[in-house]
Amino acid sequence: MTPAPEDVPGADQAVAHEQLTSKLGIEITRWDADRLVGTMPVKGNRQPYGLLHGGANAALAETLGSVAAAMHAAPDRLAVGLELSCTHHRGVTEGVVTGVCTPIHRGRSTATYEIVITDEQGRRACTARLTCFLKDAPKV
Repeated sequence: MTPAPEDVPGADQAVAHEQLTSKLGIEITRWDADRLVGTMPVKGNRQPYGLLHGGANAALAETLGSVAAAMHAAPDRLAVGLELSCTHHRGVTEGVVTGVCTPIHRGRSTATYEIVITDEQGRRACTARLTCFLKDAPKV
């Protein structure tokens, strides 16, 4: 299932047609507060040498971590990315990568997640860590 703005707590419906997830082919396949899982194709997301672009890994990681943080923050708070770090362990040249996002810390003002991205053989391609700031949602 592709993450849609209506699925993410606090998402801005006015920019629903501009989601990066659609352009990269990111699909969230498991929506669970303790384990969020998503996939992304390598095709269409490569750098000039034929490998999966590191920025695509980062976008997958930030998508999964941000959605998990938004689920934790809802309904009174919104999650915004504060820091993302990615270590790229191996190049991926074909197929689909899978990201698994698990919480490290879920507090009132910050939430931190580890996102492990693997290739179709289950080999770790990237390890990312995302910290989100949880801010009060605007009053409507």
